[in-house]
Amino acid sequence: MTPTSGAASSKRSTASRATTPASPSSASAPCTRTHWWTANLLFLRFEFSTGDASGHNTATLAADALLTHILGAIPGISYGSISANSCTDKKATAINGILGRGKNVVTELLVPRDIVRDRLHTTAAKMAELNVRKNLIGTLLAGGIRSANAHYANMLLGFYLATGQDAANIVQGSQGVTVAEDRDGDLYFSCTLPNLIVGTVGNGKGLDFVEENLARLGCREEREPGENARRLAVMVASTVLCGELSLMAAQTNPGELMRAHVALERRSATTATAEVTATATAGAAATTTKIGR
Repeated sequence: MTPTSGAASSKRSTASRATTPASPSSASAPCTRTHWWTANLLFLRFEFSTGDASGHNTATLAADALLTHILGAIPGISYGSISANSCTDKKATAINGILGRGKNVVTELLVPRDIVRDRLHTTAAKMAELNVRKNLIGTLLAGGIRSANAHYANMLLGFYLATGQDAANIVQGSQGVTVAEDRDGDLYFSCTLPNLIVGTVGNGKGLDFVEENLARLGCREEREPGENARRLAVMVASTVLCGELSLMAAQTNPGELMRAHVALERRSATTATAEVTATATAGAAATTTKIGR
């Protein structure tokens, strides 16, 4: 379970110009970029290494400086926008999966057949069949964009809130692909998340409970720049894998999903009030969300 790209974020800017496209910049430039022409509009995509930060503001600041330089150095062009909606930030698009945004993490595991039978209460064959019918065919018919999964967004939101991330990034973060295979009764299960935008420094990290959670996850150690953020991304993806595995297994059995909802969520207000009172009396009222190792 290793991220396959570094800590990078992207911003796009536009400028208008009525000439032919210029040649791509050299590979020795301080950042990498991609560009498109549409009519007299030039769309630029800059990519930067942002260390342990998720990098939104860092990328915007750098892109703003580059755009200022371009407008001053090249005659005949004018300012369009610091962000041209092709980043793409917090929107479900195909380009992030193609060119990357944030970290690309692949998680996988092989579950022995007895664990599949006794703990997940299903079979590898049922899981593989459901994944094709639900995640692949179902998503295709619904018009999904570079995504085939059951509920990545649920795990991402919980993890993002607990670790001080920008929760709106679950929009593109939840784009990913689940793979399930029957390997002679054992279950191969994998989740690929190509657009994880997470950081261990920067905005949202100053809250006490966030600092505690990041420390418990081992993301406050002295490491090379970017290593703590990559560690966090792997943990996020691992959490998604566990939640996806659980839901998919439950959905292979008629009624199991709703039985779990009824048992765990549909409790009476009286019961919930009694539980809160008992917790407060014991001096352990829960006020924050925490994540264990």
